[in-house]
Amino acid sequence: MIGQTDDRLIVALDFVAKGHATDMVGKLAGIAGFYKLGLGSLAWGGLELAFELKNDGMRVFLDLKLFDIASVVARAAERLSALDVDFLTVHGDPYVVRSAVQGRGDATTKILAVTFLTSVDRRDLDAALVRDGAIGDLAKERAVRAFDAGADGIIASAHEAESIRAIPSATGKLVVTPGIRLDGGAGNDQKRIMTPGAAINAGVDHIVVGRPIIEAKNPVDAAKKILAGLP
Repeated sequence: MIGQTDDRLIVALDFVAKGHATDMVGKLAGIAGFYKLGLGSLAWGGLELAFELKNDGMRVFLDLKLFDIASVVARAAERLSALDVDFLTVHGDPYVVRSAVQGRGDATTKILAVTFLTSVDRRDLDAALVRDGAIGDLAKERAVRAFDAGADGIIASAHEAESIRAIPSATGKLVVTPGIRLDGGAGNDQKRIMTPGAAINAGVDHIVVGRPIIEAKNPVDAAKKILAGLP
């Protein structure tokens, strides 16, 4: 059944307890086969669940956004890649990307570099003292530098996907996008959002969907609706 799923959809298991996450995986059996576990999952056994999901033939995106000194990032990437997770995120600073790629070594885990979170806008960048410029232009530049540092792909808003796809060094690289919402759905803490079908049409390889599925009255129907809308 897992082989029949459309892995362009990654379901974010953003829960506060492992039991809730495993229940959702059970509900979505045969519909979704790719799951994201974020930083919050470490408090309730997210790495253990990642191991279990891999053993059950599913794909796992470990979204930890690693950011530290080079040696720490390299060691963390080495040990996390040993779990055989499919994707691992790091901040898009070139030295962080290079360190993660070095630590990953020959493992199959893809290192994805975060350009800018889809929850931020220009005002947030100003508050963080990020230099002037349109957020889309800066995201594209960070993508270029991440690819040059060895990233297998990037995390970016779907609004930047088309321009990033035009980068020569983006050939063969992955574009993975959170901040996906259905038409008329609440943005919550996301600011640069897009619908599933529009994101894929913009050049995104994988869409990451959390609340529109896991908080739906019927998660199965919500996931099917999203998949039906993909081109």
